[in-house]
Formats: sequence, C-alpha cells, structure tokens
Amino acid sequence: WSALGADQAVGMGKPAMPMGGGKAKHASLGVIRLDYDYPPAPGDIDHPGSFGYDVFYRVVPGMTFEMCQSGKLTPQVQANFIEAVKWLEAKGVSGITGDCGFMMYFQQLARRNTRKPVFMSALAQLPAVTCAFAYNEHIAILTANGQSLAPMRQLIKDECGVDPDEHRYIFVGCEDVPGFDAVARGEKVDVQAVTPGMVAKSIRVVKQNPTIRAILLECTEMPPYADAIRQATGLPVFDAITACDFFISSFKDNARFGINDWQQSWDGQQDSYKFGQNLSSAQRGMLVNKIR
Repeated sequence: WSALGADQAVGMGKPAMPMGGGKAKHASLGVIRLDYDYPPAPGDIDHPGSFGYDVFYRVVPGMTFEMCQSGKLTPQVQANFIEAVKWLEAKGVSGITGDCGFMMYFQQLARRNTRKPVFMSALAQLPAVTCAFAYNEHIAILTANGQSLAPMRQLIKDECGVDPDEHRYIFVGCEDVPGFDAVARGEKVDVQAVTPGMVAKSIRVVKQNPTIRAILLECTEMPPYADAIRQATGLPVFDAITACDFFISSFKDNARFGINDWQQSWDGQQDSYKFGQNLSSAQRGMLVNKIR
C-alpha cells in the first residue's frame, strides 16, 4: 500500500456497497437454457427448488441439444446466446451457468460478454477437487454418455487446466443405467426408479478402483442422485449444484462473523418460470421447441 494515498488504502478495506447507498442485493444465479423443454426433477439445474437462492432462467432460441453438443453455433444463435448472457447480467445475477454440460464449449463466449463469473459445467470444480487429493488417487467422473464427452477432452484441458487423459480421472458413462435413457429422449426421468441403478454403478466403480477419493457428476440431470451416492459410498460427490453453490456462496453474507446487515435477505421464494418466459414475441418465434 506504500504507493497508495492514505484515503485510498483505507478505502480498500471497506465493503463494496451499491451506488447510492443502501443494502447490497442478495446473491442470485443466472441459468442459460437450451431450446429444449422437459420436466426437470428436484435437484435438476432447471428446477428452481434445487437452489437456496434466487435463480433466473433465459432460454436461447435455436440452441438445441444437438447444436450444443456439436460445439458450434450459427450466427443467429450466437447472437441469441450473447443476448441471454446480457439479459441475465442486467437482472443483477451474481454468476452464470448453463443447463447442459456441453455448454462448456461456450464458456469463452459467455466470459467475453460479461464480467460475472461463468461456470458452464460441473467440470469447473475439477481443478479444486483434483488439488485436494494425491497424484496417485483417483476421481470418478460420471457422465450421461461416455462416448459423447470424449471430443471435449481437449476443451476440458484448455478451460479447466487439468488433463482429463491423466490416469487419475476415471470417466464412467451412465447410458446403460436402467431408466436414465429418458434423458436422451427428453422425457421425464423417474428418479426413484433410476436411483438404485445409479448407486449400483457408483459402488461397482469404487470397488473396481479402491483409490477413488471423490465422484464428480458431470451431467446437469444427475444431481438428484448425489445424496444416494454419498450415502452408499461415503465419498464426497460434486455436481452442477455444488458448482453453483461454490460460486454463489462467495457473494453471500456470512452471518457467523464479520460485518452483518449489509446485504438484503432472500425471501426464500423462487419466481415461477415457464419455458420461453422472458422472451419477446419475435424471440419466441425462433424457438425450435415451441411453447406448450
């Protein structure tokens, strides 16, 4: 601080307050949604009840699952994507994520258009999880489909700073779990029916690889099974929800110590949301999956 004036140095220790005074807005999450309407289960990133803070959704017209998986957007869809990012930023969200792990392809695009933290995939946590364990220990990464994630390995290396081809990562496709194929069909998943198969697969992988120390669920529709896997394996389980909680918690007042009463309290009520909400009539006309 020697190069700073006394007033500047003192100012660095003051909490950031909103322009005009008053309490800071409570922390909230922004979610970029695919042009894909399906009935999300509690725990799914598209279910507002999955979060203990406000969440706002914005669908990107034309951004289908197939386009997202390809990693390439048309010029119009790219413009729609950027508009969605800017809309969420204007809503005052604290961070931005997506409702499909393949949106990691567009992590850079989102970052270029906002100053908010962007974490488009549960894999954003992988560097921290990796750091927590020894080099000869393993991390299991469960995906909806093992083969479809393979083309993303260089992207994971570039964006997350870890090499997914290292021996310490064990990728496990869950496409053969009974009932989970409903995800690929865009149908409602019977979580209760799928849970035993998801737990059995996790237990089997851990038994086959006793040096596994953590499990990361890559697919955004896998968090509903996280608790059951935690109970069955005794291991820490990371997913899209823990990724969001990690970033959003950094914006929240800690009531246990430090200054208090500087941030508005969340009322505990999520705004209702329906697919296509917050779009203009022209934008709704660009939807591939029309509003039901």
